[in-house]
Amino acid sequence: MKLFKGRIGIFLIILFLVSACSTVPVTGRKQLSLIPNSTVLPMSFQQYDEFLTSHKISTNQEQTQLVKKVGFRIQKAVEEYFGEKNMSHQLKDYVWEFNLVESPEVNAWCMPGGKVVVYTGILPMTENEAGLAVVMGHEIAHAIASHGSERMSQGLAVQMGGIALSTALAQKPAQTQQLWMAAFGVGSQLGLMLPYSRLHESEADHLGLIFMAMAGYDPNNAIGFWQRMAQGKGGQAPPEFMSTHPASETRIQKIKTLIPEVMPYYKKAG
Repeated sequence: MKLFKGRIGIFLIILFLVSACSTVPVTGRKQLSLIPNSTVLPMSFQQYDEFLTSHKISTNQEQTQLVKKVGFRIQKAVEEYFGEKNMSHQLKDYVWEFNLVESPEVNAWCMPGGKVVVYTGILPMTENEAGLAVVMGHEIAHAIASHGSERMSQGLAVQMGGIALSTALAQKPAQTQQLWMAAFGVGSQLGLMLPYSRLHESEADHLGLIFMAMAGYDPNNAIGFWQRMAQGKGGQAPPEFMSTHPASETRIQKIKTLIPEVMPYYKKAG
């Protein structure tokens, strides 16, 4: 009887996990999804606003406008791509925002709903507008592919037994808050950021190249950017950003193999 009940329990767990799967836009990969957008997006917007109130937004108008310009162009590319695939409904609750934050950290991230932060410390690595498009396209791709929500779902399943996010917040608010910050890449200065998996990085590279190409940026610029990131600008050691965005010769070679595939999306601005 105990064995029978145990098998039923395993079956129910498998059934729960299968029913909680969603599909990554564009790639079609199945992923664990325990948190609906109706929950994720309001929390994302709140966390983003709180982050901005506790960090210094750049007063450099030229750099700020460049971040907003690149972000807007990639936003339009994403919306165009989803429109072509009849998936625009997946973006209907997005409230895009692009901000440059004063920080020496070589970092950038995008939260669900199109909430992007770029740190001034990464600008020397990007070097120019196209380099910035590599970074923002990559980070926006993480959000579009719901990688943060997937990691949050995995955390809820593994660390908290698959309970609902609202329950986790009520019962274990501090632990859940830390899990959220780590899953979505916020608060890296506190050592909370979790490395993305090779699978997530590969997807973000792929989708990011498509989005930047559709936005009018030559995807070949991604090769130079990741080479600079791997080597460290000016002969310095690779930046801390690399701990969560590993750039190796293998990765760069993979990007090179993707270039012919994404070049048909390239639309020169003009």
